[in-house]
Amino acid sequence: MTIEKKVSLALLAAIIVESAGGLLWAGATIERIDVLERQSEQAEPVRERLARVEAQLEAMRTQLDRIETKVEKL
Repeated sequence: MTIEKKVSLALLAAIIVESAGGLLWAGATIERIDVLERQSEQAEPVRERLARVEAQLEAMRTQLDRIETKVEKL
């Protein structure tokens, strides 16, 4: 009977340790997700500005192509 008690106590201790480790891992994961969400929110204005700059650059390329075409005709 003592062997069974030791095994069950060891099993119970192992389950408690595993559960504690799982909870710590989940907590760390949630914190990391929060950090990434905050970084993503901070990057939103930069993404919007980048999209505007890309659109302006495309318009400049179009104008430059038209200018080059006119210069070549001269």
